[in-house]
Amino acid sequence: MNKFDSQQNIGDIVVAFPKAADIFKENKIDFCCGGNKPLKSVIEAQGLDENKIMKKLNELYEVVQKDNRDQSKDWNTVPIGELVEHILDTHHAYLWSELPKISDYITKILRVHGENHPELTKVHKLFHMVKMELEEHLVEEETIQYPAIFRYLEKNENLDLIKAVKVISELESEHTAAGDTLKEIRNITNDYLVPDDACRSYDLSYFKLIEMESDIFQHIHLENNILFPKLVALLNDTCEK
Repeated sequence: MNKFDSQQNIGDIVVAFPKAADIFKENKIDFCCGGNKPLKSVIEAQGLDENKIMKKLNELYEVVQKDNRDQSKDWNTVPIGELVEHILDTHHAYLWSELPKISDYITKILRVHGENHPELTKVHKLFHMVKMELEEHLVEEETIQYPAIFRYLEKNENLDLIKAVKVISELESEHTAAGDTLKEIRNITNDYLVPDDACRSYDLSYFKLIEMESDIFQHIHLENNILFPKLVALLNDTCEK
């Protein structure tokens, strides 16, 4: 059964499912000032494909629900290869997709509200700093550590395992730096408290920052507390044999 239908107001859909804003933005559907209009009326006025938009909206909702269910899984019990695939497909894919979108939202509210809310200047700066660092971090994992892990699992050669373990200290340091920046953003925004004069884009920007923070902390947990210890234990075990 579909979660959403075109008779609902655009704003109500975004409130219930903030990721819907991405689809509306792609189709130039105003969810901010025009949020009090039924989605169907806007689709018809703009000559859009209702079936295509509603299908994409409900499919995205199901994907997000599945991702939320996956977070409750005991990842400590799954094989290393499956764990790495999950991190790639869930957390890396999320960041590659969402970081540019969040950048657009943060830049937009800075332009509109920056004069009355000077803290947005620092939020903008910190976000783009952590965005750059995270993108470099993802590349490092995807081009160095993860390929070494997959080669080891395929060929069982210790040199690949050693290579995967060798970068752990650097990756953990980068995790700490990202976490510290996210905590600073949360502090600057007073735990993402949306001001009374905020527009829907302002509210959505803070929601996306909260979502990003949650995803990154889960990502770090899976690596620092599960993947990395598994790799070290595996290396120690192979060295003892």
